[in-house]
Amino acid sequence: MEERGDLSILYQDHQVIRLLEMHFNILLHETILSSTKHSEKSIFYDILHPWFGTGLLTSGGAKWHSRRKILTPTFHFNILQQFIQILIEEGENMSKSLKNAESTVVKNLVPFFSEHTLNAICETAMGTSLRGLGDFQQQYREAVHRMGELFIYRLFRQWLYSDWIFSLTSKGKEQKKMLKILHGFTKRIIAERKVYHDRTNGQYLKIFKNFDNDTSAKRDDAEPVKIRRKRLAMLDLLIAASRDGLMTDSDIREEVDTFMFEGHDTTAMGLCFISALLAEHKDIQDRVRNEVNTALQKNEQKFTMKLLQDLPYLDRCIKEALRLYPSVFAISRIAGEDVKLQSYLVPAGTLLHLNIYGVHRDPNFWSNPEVFDPDRFLPEKIRHRHPYSYLPFSAGPRNCIGQRFAMLEVKAMIAPLVHNFYLEPIDYLKNLRPKIDLVIRVDQLRVKFIPVCKTNLSL
Repeated sequence: MEERGDLSILYQDHQVIRLLEMHFNILLHETILSSTKHSEKSIFYDILHPWFGTGLLTSGGAKWHSRRKILTPTFHFNILQQFIQILIEEGENMSKSLKNAESTVVKNLVPFFSEHTLNAICETAMGTSLRGLGDFQQQYREAVHRMGELFIYRLFRQWLYSDWIFSLTSKGKEQKKMLKILHGFTKRIIAERKVYHDRTNGQYLKIFKNFDNDTSAKRDDAEPVKIRRKRLAMLDLLIAASRDGLMTDSDIREEVDTFMFEGHDTTAMGLCFISALLAEHKDIQDRVRNEVNTALQKNEQKFTMKLLQDLPYLDRCIKEALRLYPSVFAISRIAGEDVKLQSYLVPAGTLLHLNIYGVHRDPNFWSNPEVFDPDRFLPEKIRHRHPYSYLPFSAGPRNCIGQRFAMLEVKAMIAPLVHNFYLEPIDYLKNLRPKIDLVIRVDQLRVKFIPVCKTNLSL
């Protein structure tokens, strides 16, 4: 995009330059993300192949289209209805873990939320519980974090893009150790799920042929390897596809690796920033608490899917937090054909960098963009906003397949927290410098949890 630098020669008025850049950026995002012709990921994603293979995140063309088609039923509304009870339980367990500690608890939110989002994705998408596997899952979470750091290290050193050259370096050897942990974790989950289906003669895999009519699954804690019977899981769908000859064992693993990361780490960091913002804005936090408490009083003090869907102010708070701190801060694509953008011609094969973080804080779309203001997302305010000015889950054909799941999970975890605790900041976001790896990340973000001293508000 070298042509953009020539604008300073043609126009001396910086306001004009800014206006042109705004239109160019938003036009670029809309043109590229809305089209299937520009769906190929850039060379940057090749660095992830040792970990994710060519799963849904990193693949392109016919393979991506085929995988997307196979995986889409996993996030059907009826399937989410079965997942929601697991998410609610995980949210309540998270709050109970704080109650079991001292009266006032200070937590580093990063490992705290990561543990619970990893539990949630395993019990829902993988159908397997991690209860009692603390050290095992902690190793996995630490390996995920380190792989993100190694990704950035390699990204800015083009001579290390070659897997062979990188494997000869000390960092390459370290990555090999991390991959052994990451792939060992997912292989164990896949193996346990396969054993379960072998023991049950694959009878529950048949549910996928009529999943619309099976929404009343009940929990069965007596199942071997702590698997929830009759709950449809993404891993079950992949196993069913493999038995139909549509996927290999390697195909299953690369999708499980992809969703294990995307389904826990991105959500965990989102929860960190949302909680920190609520802690720093007591008036907004109180309004969320009042909304949650009122909803619970009308629903016999029980969290349900309907209750979580009917929390409009909390919904706006989450969206505003994701505007300020989108977990996925940028997307990189390759132009599949020549693209005309205003008076510019972008040749086919051009590497395009789409800056989501920058668009979310662009004052041309967002007044006082650094301010946390959930009311930006009132219906009357979003009605005329450009749809490509807000992209926390990307957009177009390659948008996030699990965005509805992610929003439900965040609500299921934040709602019981603000219901049971007052949140006060220890570390302030303005004093932190978020770093980037695969997501926007901070190493430490501490919040104080003070119990709400009302017996009728306890879980």
